[in-house]
Amino acid sequence: MRIAMISKTFLPLAGSAMLLAGASQPAWADKFQNCVNGLWPSAKSAGVTRATFDRAFQGVTHDPKVIEQATYQPEYVRPIGEYIDRAVSDKRLETGKLRLADNKELLDKIESRYGVDRNVIVAIWGLESNYGTQPGDMNVIRSLATLICSGTKSQFARQQLNSALKILQRGDITLEAMNGSWAGAMGHTQFIPTTYTAYAVDYDGDGKRDIWGTIPDALASTASYLKVSKWQSGAAWGYEVKIPKGFNPKRYGEKTQKSLAEWQKLGVVRVNGEPYPRPADKAAMFAPEGTNGPVFLTLNNFRSILRYNQANSYALAVGHLSDRLKGGGPFVHPWPSDENHLSLDQRKELQQLLIARGLMEGDPDGVIGPLTLEAVKTFQRNKGLPVDGFPTLTVLKALRAET
Repeated sequence: MRIAMISKTFLPLAGSAMLLAGASQPAWADKFQNCVNGLWPSAKSAGVTRATFDRAFQGVTHDPKVIEQATYQPEYVRPIGEYIDRAVSDKRLETGKLRLADNKELLDKIESRYGVDRNVIVAIWGLESNYGTQPGDMNVIRSLATLICSGTKSQFARQQLNSALKILQRGDITLEAMNGSWAGAMGHTQFIPTTYTAYAVDYDGDGKRDIWGTIPDALASTASYLKVSKWQSGAAWGYEVKIPKGFNPKRYGEKTQKSLAEWQKLGVVRVNGEPYPRPADKAAMFAPEGTNGPVFLTLNNFRSILRYNQANSYALAVGHLSDRLKGGGPFVHPWPSDENHLSLDQRKELQQLLIARGLMEGDPDGVIGPLTLEAVKTFQRNKGLPVDGFPTLTVLKALRAET
């Protein structure tokens, strides 16, 4: 459950913190410790004991990786087509189907109790922690303290820190096991501390709300949160649609809601030609690439997913992955490709060409990760091109020319 992209107004403060850390470690260590000491009055007012506070901060230091990750969230900075392709990869889809089968009895009960589509729950599980295999290994207390003391998203982090300290105080998790993301998002489905406190559930009845090590607690907590986020049982998140010739989606902002029946009258129909199952439901148009890419009508459940993560690209990825888990196919309309937006097939081709030249190893999957970026940089250096590691159409054409 990641928070919204950090405002650019915070970045100079974050940069200053990193410069301090790099220029004078002892000086920054003193500043950090003074900042930590100043956190006690607020924690005390929130009901945290001194013993809990001292235990949580014993030996804690500033973590520069937190600031680095805080300024880069893929759902905001990657082209949406690339983000969706990576989020709904063949591997994630394949593993998701296995997790659905493995947890069928559990998901039957959770779906019955909370009314939330099991495929959406599993899709969130897949996107947030890759089905529990990547829940984050950063100490939550250290991460939140770093955000506060660097001035990066400090108001958010202060509130989360006090909740995290009270979670420790209640004994739901040990300090050593309380790991998560740079923003303090925790467990299989990445709850931030305040959301955990308000909505996590002890589904297995062992006295602890263990979203870190207990899959039933984690998945039921996700369903619990979506339910209070006004999830509508039996309704879709949205539909990919076809718009009539000459239709300009920019005329309709994402806050403009019309019934599906009204959209139908405007000529906005489902790409598969089927009727809208609930024509009275209100929907907004979402056209992230205008008329050059897929266009969607998003419903109430899309907005419920946004409560989990405020990025439209994230909510779209969850919805699309859930549809694929049900047996649906890829989007009918492709994402646009241009100089800076390679299609999935183009990214796979680029990787194949880099592998053929011995610049990287592995199988082409279209995911632009560190190995691909470094291979592109090496190729750019060898060819005398500007070295930025960005997989552009120019780089792809240059690789093709040498094959």
